[in-house]
Amino acid sequence: MAASPSTARAINDRLALRLLQQEGPLTAGQLKQLTGLSRPTVADLVERLTAAGLIEVAGEARAQRRGPNAKLYGIVAGRAHLAALDVRTEGVALVVSDLVGGVLAEASLPIADDTGTGPAVEQAVALVERTAKEAGADRLHTVGIGAPGLIDPATGELRDSTGLPQWHRRLVAVLQERLPEARVSVENETNLAALAEQRDGAARDRDTFVLLWLGHGTGAAVILDGTLRRGASGGTGEIGFLPVPGTRGLPSATDCAGGFHSLAGAAAVAQLATECGVVPEPGSDPEAAGAVRAAVAARGSAAHTRFLDTLADRVAVGVASVVALLDPGCVVLGGEIGQAGGEALSARVHDRLTAMSPLPVEVRPSTLGGGAVLRGALLTARDHAQDELFGVPGH
Repeated sequence: MAASPSTARAINDRLALRLLQQEGPLTAGQLKQLTGLSRPTVADLVERLTAAGLIEVAGEARAQRRGPNAKLYGIVAGRAHLAALDVRTEGVALVVSDLVGGVLAEASLPIADDTGTGPAVEQAVALVERTAKEAGADRLHTVGIGAPGLIDPATGELRDSTGLPQWHRRLVAVLQERLPEARVSVENETNLAALAEQRDGAARDRDTFVLLWLGHGTGAAVILDGTLRRGASGGTGEIGFLPVPGTRGLPSATDCAGGFHSLAGAAAVAQLATECGVVPEPGSDPEAAGAVRAAVAARGSAAHTRFLDTLADRVAVGVASVVALLDPGCVVLGGEIGQAGGEALSARVHDRLTAMSPLPVEVRPSTLGGGAVLRGALLTARDHAQDELFGVPGH
């Protein structure tokens, strides 16, 4: 069945807007070439999108002949403002951007462990409001939040989790109350990091891979055939609870001590560094990432080599389980520790996997590191806003 004229126009408009998002400002001639549409159809959609306030003239192409054909059209970046938050146990990081993802303001705020739920939420919300004002955003269209813990697949809400601050869950609700016109959504931090690595980082050429997050905590995100997999209860990738050899005891339903977390979490890696005599680079957060960077920089040192070898042994135990179950073909070592280890750690883990598993797998270091969560939250917020605003232009 042929598409109706209105449906065809909407499809063409979305195609043009997607190209403008990916390629930047384009002339009508370039849009014609990239879309395969006729010149009159392109002229019609340009007029329609301009009237809808979605695109505007953004300059002129460098051409021998100037005039209407040289006009560059771009998305109206100021049509909507977005916010992205990376909510951690110890604080909040925030960016405010325009509709195409251009960062307008950034801020961060530490929140002490002994801060009560109410004061912590108020501090975080005030940071969002203040930063949005500094960015010149009268209102926020979409807010994307990355946080540790499980997301309920039925409601999209952050579930209560033992060991995580209560203010995390309350923050989402209060932001929605204080920003009633905004769409506020929350996603697991490791899932967002994986989406960022797929779009802008180490996995841009992969539609199936696993991101292993190595930071203050451990986690994994699974992307199969281009789709993020969350599991029946939203718990796909809770690898910190994975029972592994080399720990004392077993994890429980309320505590991942004794699981993979006890081998590869930041506290365990920092303890390993102390045992090996590795001194972390000063000012590192987490300290374990500073120890890994110091070990990578100290090439040839017996103590530093022993530290990296032992760390690779530990990481490979967890990765081997993931590879045996999912056969992802590629594992990205993310988070601050994964990025700090770089090729030195990734190559070691790969060597161990080659000896442990018959399944071929690449092991790559993250190119985004700890910033991947915030980047993923911003990309998700941008996608949500564009899906809404670009849905049926002119209608």
